[in-house]
Amino acid sequence: MEQITEIEATNLALVRGGRRVQDGLNCRVAARQTLLITGRNGAGKTSLLRALAGFLEPRAGEIRFRLQNGEVITAGDERGMMVGWIGHHDGVKPQLTPAEHLKFHLSFEHHTGDIDAALKQTGLGPLRDLPAQYLSAGQRRRLAFARLMLTERSLWLLDEPFSALDAEGKSFVRTLMERHCASGGIVIAATHEPLGVAGSALELC
Repeated sequence: MEQITEIEATNLALVRGGRRVQDGLNCRVAARQTLLITGRNGAGKTSLLRALAGFLEPRAGEIRFRLQNGEVITAGDERGMMVGWIGHHDGVKPQLTPAEHLKFHLSFEHHTGDIDAALKQTGLGPLRDLPAQYLSAGQRRRLAFARLMLTERSLWLLDEPFSALDAEGKSFVRTLMERHCASGGIVIAATHEPLGVAGSALELC
């Protein structure tokens, strides 16, 4: 998939549940960079992530993805195909094992990847064949990151990425974000705690 070199949002107005949560919002982030989105509850952090991903249509303004080949993507459905997403919910089916989850997502994305290596890196190797209903919240979060690792998307949008993770898990996620940016990717994360990686910040009021 074509690499994203820059993301720019201009004059965004975001509405959730009939309430305008942001107006005249601007942000820009380039390849190899991290953007931390902060703000009080209800300030629109998740709404901004959803808008960037193409899941929420802005009431006004424009979002542009500039690609390595010079193309500019503005349509929400096209942007959604270029995003690696982790939200509040991990998207884990309780009946499936970690290995089955990753196998399904690789097939859905028409990708190939080393499932066992991803599970080992996330500390889930010994649990590869255990139904996900027996995983802890932190282990399910690790499985979501294993899925993200195998998804060839240059933009990662992360909503509270440290949720349910212990200190070791948070350290691992920070390492993942640093590696992703070092390889030319972009990370935009909304969280109430410091990311612990170099980058810029946008505070929503």
